[in-house]
Amino acid sequence: MSKISNGLLASALITITLLSNMAFSQERDRRSPPRKLTAEQSRVAASNYQKYCALCHGENREGHKNDHAPSLRSKSLMESGIAHQILRPMQYGREGTAMGGYLNEVGGPMTLAETWNLTYWLFEQAGYDRLKFSTNPVLGDIKRGEKVFQEICASCHGKQGEGITGPALMNQSALAHNTDEFIRYAIQEGRQGTPMQAFKNTLSAADIDNITAFLRSKSMGLVEEKPVLRALPEPKDYIVNKHGDDPNFDLKDGMYVLSKDLNDALNAKKKMVLLDTRVTSVWQTAHIEGAIPFPYYADLDETVAGIPKDVQIVAYCSCPRAAADHTINRLRARGYTRTAVLWEGIFGWMHLGYPVRRGDIAGVND
Repeated sequence: MSKISNGLLASALITITLLSNMAFSQERDRRSPPRKLTAEQSRVAASNYQKYCALCHGENREGHKNDHAPSLRSKSLMESGIAHQILRPMQYGREGTAMGGYLNEVGGPMTLAETWNLTYWLFEQAGYDRLKFSTNPVLGDIKRGEKVFQEICASCHGKQGEGITGPALMNQSALAHNTDEFIRYAIQEGRQGTPMQAFKNTLSAADIDNITAFLRSKSMGLVEEKPVLRALPEPKDYIVNKHGDDPNFDLKDGMYVLSKDLNDALNAKKKMVLLDTRVTSVWQTAHIEGAIPFPYYADLDETVAGIPKDVQIVAYCSCPRAAADHTINRLRARGYTRTAVLWEGIFGWMHLGYPVRRGDIAGVND
């Protein structure tokens, strides 16, 4: 090929890139703000945030308080896609992560209106204008995107996108509800106030496209499910192995029981109470056999009814310990001294190969 042809080809590629970037920029017009909450709606939303969200996302929405939960005030997040990118994980959770579903339809504590209002409240608190993103695909070299992802992203997000110190990225629900441009913008701009840096000055625009295309390639095969909720246990069912002996755990730091010791005690039919301190929706999906739903945000005056003080209590969550620590500390302040927290959490428990009871949630065709 001649030097002239090479020059023409290079000019054409530059022109295409500039036009593409211009189109991307033009597409991101400012959107009109969402509906304004009433004073009462804002009050309830603020209360719900502190009750349900602050434990992991922080009292001031700063994120990474526990379980590497993302910031809910980062400029690049709050200007790019509210409401669905916040609403859907709040309502239905992220399967395979510590984020459970908070919508009452899946066993959570909030109504549909409350989840919408909390979403709008988060946007109002952040104080940013919304950007307009298209639903057009971002095209790129998937194989190249995988290579760059493993080099740049995997140390925080995991080789399989499962999340380590950064959020899970290859979660099917996340990929179903986040558009390509939403993903691309997050890579490009980062998440202000968090460890997620902006890559617009360190990666080429093409490689940002490539990573986006690679992540999108992992979204095939999503099957939406409707929950079929099982009945919650009654107080008469709270004690596991009612006629068994006390487990007499040797607690780590006076607080924690190891998965091996708990599993051995359950196999030996030891007497105890197991508290699943996660949002009830994830108890519905899977829990340790015999555990009762005891959400970290629950009113203790209501939930302790039927919980004896003279029986060993073991609480667990998926953080692996934040919600369970919070719950046990509250119980100890109430005089429940025979208490412990599962050290590895339920994810660690399952990864070690110990059994869980699957809930009655199943796919139901419309």
